[in-house]
Amino acid sequence: METLFAKTSPLRSRADITVLTLGFISILLVVWVVISHRGSWPGYSEMVANLPSSTAWLRWVLGDISEVAFYKHELASLGLLSGAYIAWWASTRGKAWQGFSISYGTGLWPWLVTSSLLGLVLSNLLWGWTVTTGTWQPTFAAFVSLPAAMVLMFGGGWKVTLNGAILGALLVTPTCLLIVNFVCVPLGLPAVIGNVLGMAAGSIIAFEICRRLPSLVRSNYTAPVKPMPAKPPTYGVSWSLRRVLADFSEAPFFGNELASLGLLAGVLLAYALNPISPAYGSGLLINLIGAQALTSAIGVVIWRYQWIKKGWYPTYVPLVSVVPAAVLTYGGSWMVMGSSALFGALIAPPLACAIAGRLPAHFHPYIGNVIAMAMSTLLVVPLVGWLASE
Repeated sequence: METLFAKTSPLRSRADITVLTLGFISILLVVWVVISHRGSWPGYSEMVANLPSSTAWLRWVLGDISEVAFYKHELASLGLLSGAYIAWWASTRGKAWQGFSISYGTGLWPWLVTSSLLGLVLSNLLWGWTVTTGTWQPTFAAFVSLPAAMVLMFGGGWKVTLNGAILGALLVTPTCLLIVNFVCVPLGLPAVIGNVLGMAAGSIIAFEICRRLPSLVRSNYTAPVKPMPAKPPTYGVSWSLRRVLADFSEAPFFGNELASLGLLAGVLLAYALNPISPAYGSGLLINLIGAQALTSAIGVVIWRYQWIKKGWYPTYVPLVSVVPAAVLTYGGSWMVMGSSALFGALIAPPLACAIAGRLPAHFHPYIGNVIAMAMSTLLVVPLVGWLASE
């Protein structure tokens, strides 16, 4: 089977040209939107109000790419993908400035992001009808869950890529929809709990299917030759700062500083153009980013020896669960930001590690991470609310 983005120069050149062309078109569209809105950007409420128009749907689907960080904005999404592509380009050429090797140095990022994007598109085609004016639904779930996990578990190739996308759209997204709408909404729980429990449940079913039907993930894909590893990390101040930054793009399985810089640059540009456009129009973006960086920093410092011992540790978990749920629920006060960041960093990473370590071998460990997101959010967010009310 011919591989995607193979190591031959002509195919790599075609891939680079395709990405650069799409990037140029995206820049033209961004400039056109800004000019047509007199230097501003349409807000989140405007997008939701205009559903199901084609423009609003395009914004919704693109926003799904950065939904996991609670930014929900097309500029943040384009920044994330752009930064990730640059990181992958640098990794294939062994550049010293590539940062943490994208997608854990597997060389699978092209397949991973292709499967995730296909799963996202299929999810919106199948379940987009659940989104109506004034409502929100977790159509983003497949982008940061099963499709990428299947590629990392079983390797690249079109069979794994397509089956991961299909199973993500058929199992993960509807499970999230059910839990969010019939459990979280009636009980008044943060929607993130339903999102991550749906990811876990759908992925468990999918991996059981793959275990019983191994032909779904069997291919003759040959992994690319990895570049020579960089010198061992020193785990000093520089490494810690880079690790905090990389945590912002860990949830979509990128884990790279350049991808995170693209994500943050995109969402900050969106905020500069219209403060009530990203983060669901809450106006809390700066508070949200500050609290996310704080919880990652606390986690990296506290769990530094776990990073050294294990080589990887889920300090990103509260960044995409506990902290944003608390800030968007109770506001951006220092009490809310500080307490959610501290409790999230103390509880969520070791809980995730403990659960992941007890999963069967045919489950991807990310399932433990998302279960920990649900449990820690359920524990910490009410506590933060009580402290904020005192």
